[in-house]
Amino acid sequence: MTTTAARLLDNYIAGSWTAPTAATGELDVVNPASAEVLARVPLSGAADLDAAVSAARAALPEWRAISTIARARKLFELRERLLARSEDLARAVTAEMGKTIADSRAEVGRMIEMVEAACAVPTTMQGRILEDVSRNIDAETIRQPVGVCAAIAPFNFPAMVPFWFLPFAIACGNAFVLKPSEQVPLTMQIAYEELDALGLPDGVVNLVNGGREIVEGILSHPGIDAVSFVGSAPVARIVYEGAAKHGKRVQALGGAKNHMVVMPDAVIEPTVEGLIGSAFGAAGQRCMAGSVVVTVGDAHEQLMGPLLKAARGLTVGDGIVESSDVGPVISCAARDRITDWIARGEADGAQVVLDGRGVADAQGSDLNPDGAYLGPTILDGVRPGMEIAQEEVFGPVLCVIRAESLDEAIEIVNSSRFGNGTSIFTESGASVRRYRHEIQAGMIGVNIGVAAPVAFFPFSGWKDSFFGDTHAHGSDGVDFYTRKKTVTSRYFSSGQGSGSYFVER
Repeated sequence: MTTTAARLLDNYIAGSWTAPTAATGELDVVNPASAEVLARVPLSGAADLDAAVSAARAALPEWRAISTIARARKLFELRERLLARSEDLARAVTAEMGKTIADSRAEVGRMIEMVEAACAVPTTMQGRILEDVSRNIDAETIRQPVGVCAAIAPFNFPAMVPFWFLPFAIACGNAFVLKPSEQVPLTMQIAYEELDALGLPDGVVNLVNGGREIVEGILSHPGIDAVSFVGSAPVARIVYEGAAKHGKRVQALGGAKNHMVVMPDAVIEPTVEGLIGSAFGAAGQRCMAGSVVVTVGDAHEQLMGPLLKAARGLTVGDGIVESSDVGPVISCAARDRITDWIARGEADGAQVVLDGRGVADAQGSDLNPDGAYLGPTILDGVRPGMEIAQEEVFGPVLCVIRAESLDEAIEIVNSSRFGNGTSIFTESGASVRRYRHEIQAGMIGVNIGVAAPVAFFPFSGWKDSFFGDTHAHGSDGVDFYTRKKTVTSRYFSSGQGSGSYFVER
């Protein structure tokens, strides 16, 4: 571990960068490629969260009173500011999380896309009206802000995931409190510098660094009306139950075990490209990573040679180096947990046909010995009942399962307790129609390795991949961050100038 002096990060509360007043400790923010300490993050306490929530509540009346169009214009400005800082943001993502700079640039692009989608709020926040539901009686539904909304973000997307929530929340007139992952807090420091420059009313956006105490405080704090979370499935369930118990609106996005079904008629070269990007992009640390390939019939023999060749050709290295294809995982502890999963799969009878556990020795001086490196790993002969085929590994590990038919492939996919995303690779429209109709997952890809939706569509996980009713971003984002109010009205005057009630003064 490099022992250079590192700055202690501030929180952002009520329009100012503020040192925590109730911190219980500090943690190192570590570059997983080199073990360099980049900064220190405070473990803020309850008083710090109270200050952020109080500032948010105080800001609500002024922010809600600003027109929807004016709020959208602030987001247009934010979009330009983030675009100007996009390379700074991408380099921060790579430095603290480890993914390749190409992946990080793509992530920042999706972050900015979320702001662009939220700019449509004058349209997406519109209500509905129906005249004459009865004689001279009209009914309308209007949308109003929920109040103070909080988000608890994960380590794997330091730029994008917080912006699944923040721009939609403030566009709809809410105030916002963010707790970034304590492992990757630096990217949001840059984003909040640009938010600060917008001149929003003090308290509209707040950031509190911290760990478990802040998470638990968000779930129970009486001043918070809605909670968004992204993380592992067990924690997502805890967040959902804890926040709901305290009467909050909640969306909790959990883990996944995403399957990619390859049919015998798949076009092999682009299929392999899609599988490689899905399984090994971001070193497999994505809730939409394809971690299981199900080959149907003859597809196995057609696929495995090209798949292994492509995976062996990937370069593992520091993500900041443009030629790196696979960066480190988030930490050495994560690497060791993933290698344990590989060993367990092997012990259960899977064949390790590509082993990434020795990548540091294989590449020698090309990799920092203190880095959290693990190469692409492929296990063949995996059976659906194996633990490694059922549980989220969250690393660059791809399992291969054989199926004799599309029926069997669908059964394998649907047997998972997760239902985030899945893909099918085929040129058969009939196979696609049946797959999309019968599969029990919220996001489907057709010849697409990562079926994550663009910002204008919701991120629609099912089963243990999502706890709640309303998903993140897109139209669901507006639904989550607004409350509907129905107004039924009639007037007894004909409105023909019969009194001062109809004259503006």
